[in-house]
Amino acid sequence: MPRTPGPLRLPLLAAALGSLLAVTACGAGGGSGGGGDGGRTIRIAYQSFPSGDLIVKEKGWLEKALPGYDVKWTKFDSGASINTAFVAGSVDLAAIGSSPVARGLSAPLNIPYEVTWVLDVAGDNEALVARNGAKISSVKDLVGKKVATPFSSTSHYSLLAALDRAGVDASKVQLLDLEPQDILAAWTRGDIDATYVWLPTLEELKKTGEVIVSSRELAADGKPTLDLGVAATRFLKAHPDVLPAWRKAQARALDLIHDDPDAASAAVGKQLGISPAEAGSQLKQGIFLKPAEQADAKWLGTPGRAGGLADNLHSAARFLVDQKQIDSAPDIEALRKAVHAEGLSDAVSP
Repeated sequence: MPRTPGPLRLPLLAAALGSLLAVTACGAGGGSGGGGDGGRTIRIAYQSFPSGDLIVKEKGWLEKALPGYDVKWTKFDSGASINTAFVAGSVDLAAIGSSPVARGLSAPLNIPYEVTWVLDVAGDNEALVARNGAKISSVKDLVGKKVATPFSSTSHYSLLAALDRAGVDASKVQLLDLEPQDILAAWTRGDIDATYVWLPTLEELKKTGEVIVSSRELAADGKPTLDLGVAATRFLKAHPDVLPAWRKAQARALDLIHDDPDAASAAVGKQLGISPAEAGSQLKQGIFLKPAEQADAKWLGTPGRAGGLADNLHSAARFLVDQKQIDSAPDIEALRKAVHAEGLSDAVSP
């Protein structure tokens, strides 16, 4: 549907929550906060983009590290839907983009979750691509065109940033809110002219389209986006043994990406249903930190001294305010408190 300017409206959020709660009641189980398992369930929201998170899932490392827990992985298509799940209390841990996190930590959502990990920094794995024949060779050519992206995602943020950088008024572009699988279908039908989206959907679209700008270029211009690991604050307090195990599994996955790319590609390929060669090519398009870099002052930082990630989230929130996507940005201290650096050095040490 066409983009509605302005911040997220509470009635829409309430309707979304109602649908999510109905689904949760029908089969998601008692979860970590109650139910017949005595709170020994870990509910993880994951997304199908090439990352160490998919390696952890494929290898079953978390299940092996925490045999006393029932680990439930649920696939989500975008950060917006994951935020809705956190508001509903039906998710404990998640892989989610930095723009949705900035929005989630802002009013009216004010989600009580904390950033615990940097899964990747967006590079060429997320980009604006124009369909062949659409007569689009630059961002300025998007005026009057139909451009799809999942709203409230890192791609949405990057699309708005690209338009702003090119001096294009977003209201002059027909922005459509579509999830990645729906973008692919709309693209195939010829219903859209361009899209800003991530892998693996992006890879398929590049076969019949041209990349106009990537998130790597926007990052170099001061608008970086990241994929982050977040955890509900209540879950961190109730289960202090889970995060260290989760971080060590994620660190192991980053090591595999850097030290044994063939094994990493095979694991990611199985999760995405593509060949190891294709998965390897897609992994190369992202920017993955070394485990020890997680505690660097540029990223999560150390206890009592949050790193630059908090500033990144603050910048993203202020940009969303400027774009009339949210009413106001949290102050920097609130965002620093939302970066969970406690115990990080133990998880990433060799």
